[in-house]
Amino acid sequence: MADSSFDVVSKVERQEVDNALHQAAKEISQRYDFKGVDASIDWSGEKIEMRANSEERVKAVLDIFQSKLVKRGISLKALETGEPQASGKEYRITGSLQQGISQDNAKKVAKIIRDEGPKGVKAQVQGDELRVSAKSRDSLQEVIALLKGKDLDFALQFENYR
Repeated sequence: MADSSFDVVSKVERQEVDNALHQAAKEISQRYDFKGVDASIDWSGEKIEMRANSEERVKAVLDIFQSKLVKRGISLKALETGEPQASGKEYRITGSLQQGISQDNAKKVAKIIRDEGPKGVKAQVQGDELRVSAKSRDSLQEVIALLKGKDLDFALQFENYR
């Protein structure tokens, strides 16, 4: 019998992020406490840019966007944002989405699987994802449960389970 396997990836569906961004923009345009503060959120190339006329307001824009991401099932670990920066009369926060697992993070996950996972489970790095294989599907289920229980500083998804 062939080995069963699955891939550990860190992907974000851009369409879901786009939908969350549009929902946040709509809420910002309609909320009373944002009237007259020139608050906005939109794409700037591959980055997300939030603007408002005070540091507190731009942080509130970020908070609204994060709540919309959570409602759409997107992990906040995939969103990387900086501190508010003054730019003329407005404050800006620039955020970016993290796609793929870096080599260092893939090695961390592979080490966790090797050290704490069931015997006979192999993990190998393939580009920006990690292939986990074992003879038993039960072992793979244990690995998924193990990784879900870990508090890693990046988002993980499991796909191609076969």
